[in-house]
Amino acid sequence: MSFSSPGWFAALALVPLGFLLYALARRRRRRWAVRFPAVATVAAVAPRPSAWRRRIPAALLALAVVALVGALARPQSTVAVPVERATVIMIMDGSRSMQAVDVEPSRISAAKAAGRSFLDRVPDRLRIGFVGYSQAPTIVQRPTTEHEAVRTALDNLVADGGTATGEAIDAALNSLTERGQRGRAPAAIVLLSDGKSTDGRDPVEIARRAKRMRVPIFTVALGTEDGVVPGGPYGQPLPVPPDPETMRRIAEVSGGQAYEIDEGDALERVYESLGSRIGTRDVKREVSASFALGGLLLLAGAAGLGVRWRSRLP
Repeated sequence: MSFSSPGWFAALALVPLGFLLYALARRRRRRWAVRFPAVATVAAVAPRPSAWRRRIPAALLALAVVALVGALARPQSTVAVPVERATVIMIMDGSRSMQAVDVEPSRISAAKAAGRSFLDRVPDRLRIGFVGYSQAPTIVQRPTTEHEAVRTALDNLVADGGTATGEAIDAALNSLTERGQRGRAPAAIVLLSDGKSTDGRDPVEIARRAKRMRVPIFTVALGTEDGVVPGGPYGQPLPVPPDPETMRRIAEVSGGQAYEIDEGDALERVYESLGSRIGTRDVKREVSASFALGGLLLLAGAAGLGVRWRSRLP
């Protein structure tokens, strides 16, 4: 919550000033009260006014002043609204190392589940594209609002071959520039990979192109240091540790953010968060009307209770 005209809060000094004047007025009435010879008799038969009935209307009146001053200060609330013309490209590693089972049930299965969560999270009108890759981009789905097409491309990804992360980023950037897909609308890339790039161009250099295009890359390094796939040299398991350092540099160079994930549930949470973050933008909206309505209701309550309980306004 923020206020565009906070200077109005100086008027809140009226609240303690009002209570002070009220206390002085009560003392003045007691000082000039007319003496009555049968005070004890009157006190015995007259009903005693409740202290709460005197204080509640005054408290409501004070709260009403606070609320109305808050309305004059023009309060603003930050809300997340869908980005109507934004484009997001999901890039997913489909190399052989994604067969590793250090992330349950396997890296590729966890990645697909997270991708589905991402698609469920983003607004329906957000344009989504998909690039699946191994030693080269193997699946390229152009940005579209038909998210089922992206879901189908995601499901068709198979883990096999090498890792050409730079070529996949380049393919994603090309899909943004074809037929004016991006235009002036915001765009971002979400890249998931579990290993070091082994084929094609340096992904960090391609990330510099993304920076020039103002397309941040949010990277997710998936896997643990103990990850292995069977069938390595001489039939021994092949270690496939992630490469978080390169992923961090890709994110840093492009203006995005890097994540390191070693659990399937954590991966889904990150993708859900990214879907909400990329698919929406924060907008400040003035909520003065709510403060003013609350102040008027409190003012009406104070007046009503004062008249009902004490036959006068507070």
